[in-house]
Amino acid sequence: MSTDTIQTHGVTLTDAAAEKVHSLLVQEGREDLRLRVAVQPGGCSGLIYQLYFDERLLDDDLLAEFGEGVEVVVDKMSAPYLEGASIDFEDTIQKQGFTIDNPNAAGSCACGDSFH
Repeated sequence: MSTDTIQTHGVTLTDAAAEKVHSLLVQEGREDLRLRVAVQPGGCSGLIYQLYFDERLLDDDLLAEFGEGVEVVVDKMSAPYLEGASIDFEDTIQKQGFTIDNPNAAGSCACGDSFH
């Protein structure tokens, strides 16, 4: 697939999140992986986030690059639900991990992972 035909998406990665993804990729010794962000049916509010490394790039994927060559991929079906979402990485005493701030989330539930 030509990179000229790849469309971008509305998901952003903070500098802290891009640095963490980059360090995880360096740890893995893999330069062929991308961070895939998706939504799937589930959770108590209807949809749940998925965030994982993927070596595949599908025909209808949307791609954006952040930081030191960190590529974030969103499939075409998930893109409308994630438009304007920002992914951050927190490393505090209380919490360590990636968080997603999504303006499309109409509400949340006790599990904190889903939206509708």
